[in-house]
Amino acid sequence: MDLSKFSENTLLVAALKSEIDSNEIYQQTANRVNNALLKDKLTFLASEEVKHRNIIEGIYKEKFPTEELQIPEKSPVPLPELILTDEIMPMSEVFLMAMNAEKASYDFYNELARLYESNPTLKKTIEYVATMEMGHYKLIEIEKDNMIKFEDFDIYLPMIHVGA
Repeated sequence: MDLSKFSENTLLVAALKSEIDSNEIYQQTANRVNNALLKDKLTFLASEEVKHRNIIEGIYKEKFPTEELQIPEKSPVPLPELILTDEIMPMSEVFLMAMNAEKASYDFYNELARLYESNPTLKKTIEYVATMEMGHYKLIEIEKDNMIKFEDFDIYLPMIHVGA
């Protein structure tokens, strides 16, 4: 991912927009599922995106202390979007979109970190966020695989996913 044509300000705003959108999608998806364990994981992912947003906002405020932060409706950097339609989407499709978005975020943050070679603390902070995005990818991948493997569990054991 070549980020060289974007300003630092634009890149940080794009990162914030991505975290905000991901949080909303994970919350919406959590509200759609009945599986209590999956709902908890999606809620966890949503809360992780809030943490990432806070980290990036802190970086933005440090780098641009006099500028008012304005989040655009659409990301200024082309990143895969997570979009839930009003229709009932198969959960596997939602998870594939989420996996693509998390992988793109991982790549984006790793590339963004390279811009901060002269600031090791900032570079490591952004690299940490990148590794968290890859962790989200892996978590979603496991859930997607489990969904396929155990999709008929509700038929045979209807109370298997009842939350405590």
